[in-house]
Amino acid sequence: MVLLRKALVVVAALGAGAGLGSALFALVTPGELRKQAMLKEMPEQDPRRRDEAARTQQLVMATLRESVATQENVAWRKNWMVSGGGRSA
Repeated sequence: MVLLRKALVVVAALGAGAGLGSALFALVTPGELRKQAMLKEMPEQDPRRRDEAARTQQLVMATLRESVATQENVAWRKNWMVSGGGRSA
């Protein structure tokens, strides 16, 4: 009988904790309108930021292509905007 009572208390406590957690999650989750507003405010929506990210991606790809084509360790380069020519001091 004591074991059954302890089991019921544990199940009730776990259920209450799960219920409380679900309720808190529902309270802090933004609604659909708030989600749309947050998406509009993201930096990736700014055209200048997108252009900068595209340029960075182009530089990374160019560096990767160059590293494949040469024996030089391009990771040791001081100035990444300059291609070839070995290490600079």
